[in-house]
Amino acid sequence: MNFKLFGNSHGDEDNLDEISSDGIGIKLIGKIADELSYTRTSEGRNCLLIVKYFQPTLVPSQPSTQAGFFKRAIDVLHSFNWLQEQRNPQSEPSYNQPFHKIKIQLNSEIQAVSQVVWWVEQLQPLPIPERVLQLCKLAAIEGFTHAVRHAHQNLSVGTPKIELAIAVFNERLEIEIWDWGKPFDLKTKLKKELPEKTLFSWNDLGFTLH
Repeated sequence: MNFKLFGNSHGDEDNLDEISSDGIGIKLIGKIADELSYTRTSEGRNCLLIVKYFQPTLVPSQPSTQAGFFKRAIDVLHSFNWLQEQRNPQSEPSYNQPFHKIKIQLNSEIQAVSQVVWWVEQLQPLPIPERVLQLCKLAAIEGFTHAVRHAHQNLSVGTPKIELAIAVFNERLEIEIWDWGKPFDLKTKLKKELPEKTLFSWNDLGFTLH
């Protein structure tokens, strides 16, 4: 089963501050995502895809302390190199071709969350707004935690690891969380967790059954 839902592609991150203390897991992901899909593959894996759009930053944010001066200089160089690559017709990525991608496989244990944080922070030098990067980190943490606590909760020790991947495009991030658990009804879950319908138009929901 595969379906996709679309949310607001502009400004939804500002609503993150309105999430109450119980707004975790799928509810938090639903607040963050501009597009969200859930797929069950023929090999028995599930993929939660979280898409977030953004406007690339040309220069990284000003550091709050003087100690961050040299890091800022290095980040500026990274951004400059990235912009030069975008101006090169031979290396210019198409809309569906990421210019950067990272992957990680983790054991089904909550303690591995620290590795998720470190893993996402590898994206820091890229021209991604800091706000979007932090939202990306939250989404990856909650997606991984959800997979550990629900998808892999009753699976055997020999179950393959949970896999995460982030693809960075010119104006969007795509986060994938792969697990081996039983599939669930994401549409019903989101309707229950987000009854206010402020971020998603349920009329845009559609199903494609395989």
